[in-house]
Formats: sequence, structure tokens, C-alpha cells
Amino acid sequence: MTGSNEYASVRYLVDDVQAAVDFYTTHLGFQLSTQAGNAFADVVRGPLRLLLSGPASSGARATPEDAATPGRNRIHLVVDDLDAEIDRHRAAGLPFRSEAVSGPGGRQILLADPAGNLIELFQPARR
Repeated sequence: MTGSNEYASVRYLVDDVQAAVDFYTTHLGFQLSTQAGNAFADVVRGPLRLLLSGPASSGARATPEDAATPGRNRIHLVVDDLDAEIDRHRAAGLPFRSEAVSGPGGRQILLADPAGNLIELFQPARR
């Protein structure tokens, strides 16, 4: 297998590339890397490269129709203060898809991007 080891990349299918870029860069601390109109963009946060593929992108065209809808898969972003992040995102009017839940590893809540793809905001338990 060959390829770059610099980033772990995840592809999200989106309806509107610009809306997705705005969402991830404004609210979740990603930086725009490249953009090709409303067909494709990639944004980066730490070692994660998120590929935002619009309907005209080759990545979206290669997806079978029955697999093209958002599912339960999600990216997982670690935060220092989940309550502060919840307050900040609620104040911005962002759509949550769950309430905050706690487990043995920490606390989490699900947020949705403009296309309905899920983002898990996770605060690890103090050890």
C-alpha cells in the first residue's frame, strides 16, 4: 500500500460544499486546504483531512445510491470542555442529534453538519 501518512482522511458526501466548508472552518476549527468550486473541498484539523465531496465530485458519483445517505458513522473530535462546546454551538444555532451522554470513557454529544453527517464531540473522563 502506498500513500501519504501525514493525514487520516475521511470522505463525507455533502449537498453544498461551501456550506460544509463554512460549517467546519467556522465552528469546529478546521482549516481549508483546497477547494474546487462546489464539487469538492478538503479541510484539515490536526491529523484529520476531511474530504467534502459535492454531487459533482467523482467520490459522490462512485457511491451506490443505496449507500449515499448519511448513516451512523461519524468523525470523533476530542474537546476539553464538552459543556462549553455545547453552549457555544447551541448559541450558533447548530443542530444536535442527541443529548449529552456519559459512559466509562467520558461524555459525548452528536452534532450534524449541513448535509446531516454526524460529528461526535467527546470529552474523555478524567483519570
